[in-house]
Amino acid sequence: MALAEQLNITPERALELFYTSKTCEELHDPSTLLYTFGNRYIADEVIAEYRGM
Repeated sequence: MALAEQLNITPERALELFYTSKTCEELHDPSTLLYTFGNRYIADEVIAEYRGM
């Protein structure tokens, strides 16, 4: 929901963006410890990824 709210898109579109992102892949990799960060941080990472930052 954080991603949908920040980008002003539907939750369905936000899920699509998230599940096809490298951030999602990294979230499932225990060595990155990304799973320890909050929703807003992860949403920001997805946004930065798609913006090419």
